[in-house]
Amino acid sequence: MELGKLGVWTWVDHLQAPEAAKFANQLEAWGYGALWLPEAVGRDPFALISYLAANTQRLNFATGIANIYARDPMTMRAIQQTVAELSGGRFLMGLGVSHSHLVTGVRGHEYKKPVTTMRNYLESMRGALYRATGPKDEAPILLAALRPKMLELARESASGAHPYLVTPEHTKRAREILGTGRLLAPEQKVLRETDPVKARAVARTAIGIYIGLPNYQNCLKWLGFEDADFADGGSDRLVDAIVAWGDEAAIHERIRAHWDAGADHVCIQPIRADGGLGPDTDLLADLAPAGR
Repeated sequence: MELGKLGVWTWVDHLQAPEAAKFANQLEAWGYGALWLPEAVGRDPFALISYLAANTQRLNFATGIANIYARDPMTMRAIQQTVAELSGGRFLMGLGVSHSHLVTGVRGHEYKKPVTTMRNYLESMRGALYRATGPKDEAPILLAALRPKMLELARESASGAHPYLVTPEHTKRAREILGTGRLLAPEQKVLRETDPVKARAVARTAIGIYIGLPNYQNCLKWLGFEDADFADGGSDRLVDAIVAWGDEAAIHERIRAHWDAGADHVCIQPIRADGGLGPDTDLLADLAPAGR
């Protein structure tokens, strides 16, 4: 898989399927290596990826992140094989344990110890029966790994890690734990807005739902943030660390910081300065690898 150094992480649930395919083709023309699609309470990401892969030529697709509580290991193994085959090897499976409020409150499952649950799940996937024609190459699995124990599991039992809501310092620590030979693809929110007050206001809206979740808070505390940083929508220090805002040069500097810290592939999430739905496509055009 030629994943490239830069991909795009975004929602497309606000688009009709043909519009989503048009967007994917534009990313392909711009030279991005992959489109990362989340899973929450919208479209099934695997069905969508199969559709988008059938309507593109080179772009890779990844889940960022598929919830292991949504499917049993045998089903997930079948999906891994099927979508890898249908996409012609342009599929990367990102898996995560999600969050307690989504697993218990929304799905009605029991939320268990994250690392143990993921380890057992991966072992069951490896042993699951799949008797259809398989893909030429098996789709890599990346874990939504934030802290050391899950990063160690990503090193031992997966192809690497896809950390979300992280900083270049996290990327540095993650690379140290993963070592060489494992893919590291962090997500980075980007916002083209040079006014600090406006930029931080938009950024706080974008990250507000995340910084209240224990999984992300614990990770950010591991990086040195404190309880006070999570109050009132997030301190300036926290907001600036999570969201790369400013002009194009400032955004490139943050992306390079991840690469310098050991990232193989950075997934940029382009936030619109007007706070609207969907990605900032003008920013994607200006950051496009094909234009450099």
